[in-house]
Amino acid sequence: MARALLLLAAVLLVGPRAPALAAFPPTLIMDMAKILLDNYCSPERLVGMEQAIEAASSNTEILSVEDPNTLAAMLTEGAKSTIGDPRVTVSYEPNYAPPPAPPSLADLPPEQVAAMLQGTVKVEVLEGNVGYLRIQHIIGEEMAQQVGPLLIEHVWDKILPTSALVLDFRFTTTGELSGIPYVVSYFTAAEPQIHIDSVYDRPSDSTVELMSTPVLMGERYGTEKPLLLLVSGRTTGIAEDVAYSLKSLGRATLVGERTAGGSVKVAKLAVGDSGFYLSVPVAKSTNPVTGQSWEVVGVAPDVGVAAEDALEVALRILKLRAQIPELLQAAATLVAENYAFESVGAEVAQKLGEMAASGDYATVNSKEELEVKLTADLLKLSGDKNLKTTSNTPALPPMNPTPEMFIALIKQSFHTEILDHNVGYLRFDMFGDFEQVQAIAQVIVEHVWNKVVDTDALIVDLRNNVGGPTTSISGFCSYFFDEGKEIVLDKLYDRPTGATRELVTMPTLTGKRFGSHKSLMVLTSGVTAGAAEEFVYIMKRLGRAMIIGETTAGGSHPPETFRVGESDLFLSIPITHCDTSQGPAWEGAGVAPHIPVPADTALDTATGILNKHLGGQK
Repeated sequence: MARALLLLAAVLLVGPRAPALAAFPPTLIMDMAKILLDNYCSPERLVGMEQAIEAASSNTEILSVEDPNTLAAMLTEGAKSTIGDPRVTVSYEPNYAPPPAPPSLADLPPEQVAAMLQGTVKVEVLEGNVGYLRIQHIIGEEMAQQVGPLLIEHVWDKILPTSALVLDFRFTTTGELSGIPYVVSYFTAAEPQIHIDSVYDRPSDSTVELMSTPVLMGERYGTEKPLLLLVSGRTTGIAEDVAYSLKSLGRATLVGERTAGGSVKVAKLAVGDSGFYLSVPVAKSTNPVTGQSWEVVGVAPDVGVAAEDALEVALRILKLRAQIPELLQAAATLVAENYAFESVGAEVAQKLGEMAASGDYATVNSKEELEVKLTADLLKLSGDKNLKTTSNTPALPPMNPTPEMFIALIKQSFHTEILDHNVGYLRFDMFGDFEQVQAIAQVIVEHVWNKVVDTDALIVDLRNNVGGPTTSISGFCSYFFDEGKEIVLDKLYDRPTGATRELVTMPTLTGKRFGSHKSLMVLTSGVTAGAAEEFVYIMKRLGRAMIIGETTAGGSHPPETFRVGESDLFLSIPITHCDTSQGPAWEGAGVAPHIPVPADTALDTATGILNKHLGGQK
């Protein structure tokens, strides 16, 4: 800092070449420096300044600048760049006189005071019983005592019965320090007292702790009703402190733009008798919750929007928040009535209702935030990552591809290969719907299945298979069992209907069966999910295949999409689960392989085993 200040002194005092005769007092810069050293709110940023100014004080060429406003601008720029504080300014105002103290409101007729209040405060009750209060100046506690009854009658009594409040500070540029705890206290509880802010005053070298006020004129708005506070780039000073305090306490949601980054107190001090004035922040705020200050940097809004749009956005947020309890209750009912595992669904629904009642969702600001939080809570409560919010994406219109297009699509969707020792390799990354697959079964058989069905062993690679409909599982499984005997593959319980249906092998198939006697290996990974897991689970449980790779994803049977009430919020709810009479199946847990190896080495492991087995036979 000392080096920077020396540089400042050199730049300012050498300045541009000018006549040797100084136009301003030679003590001007020293007087400025003394004002800063004695009054600037952050003295730690001035370390080395005294020595730097003293070393350069003999050079007064900059004082030869004839235009005082030009000199003021140069001094302002030098002070700002050196201290790093844009609030420090120098002005030339030889005729400046401090503004007179305002007259005591106690001496004015009540109707005149009421008219003054109406000129600086705007109060409305908007649709939905939302209060709106715009304040241009934050009065201090002393003035509040003088005009208290009128404030209560003309402003506060209109606000108290509302269900939510929008407090508009977008145009608030002035205020009194004692107004900070006074305003904040109306939105907190009477007890216990809250430490709202600490303000250090440099001239007196003292710190004042601003505490909430236990006794107020009129009733408190309380701690439960929603409070949204509008801010803009013009919001400055005391209004910034109130906004930052309410935000740090978690009591208000700020909507709008980052505030100006002003000061809790700025003094305009004369630089000797020169006609120059130095405006300097003489006090600084430190928030006890964050340990930080809003000064210089401003207060960041929770929801950033242009100032002119802030009210509209705030009202939209309040409307959403008012709907959330009903939405959560509707979501809880859907889960309780449809989730595949009934007892889990009932418990999730109960806890979701408790979270809604406890105010857990009271700070949600958008539908997107609601979806993210609800999904996270459903996962936390159920342990099922497939129980979540979703979008209601409409189904694509049916296509009528040509036979050539079908063939090209199938070749792209399936990969086949004949490996050493007549080992077949089949990879596909999604299961299709039975009706769609059935329609093109002959094409799949001709271009895919016939290439591997006559091999001596088969590797089915599902490491990248993300699932899909389970309606084709019976058919695919049937290719690996012999004709003539019906085998129960699994039993599926459908929660909405309460019915259990058996999944059995199919008596007739398109093309040849691979049969039950040749070796079958299935490769898995943590990506393997849904319908692919059902296939792996069946093959493992019936002892038909050796599973090699990683434990599968632990997904679910394809979930159904449910609309939450009449809203545009949708839930994805798994409604079907496997037979659990013999213990848990794969939902939520995955299928563990017989031979656990990293997914990228699973194929080598499988081919190594088969090569050894088939090579030894030959």
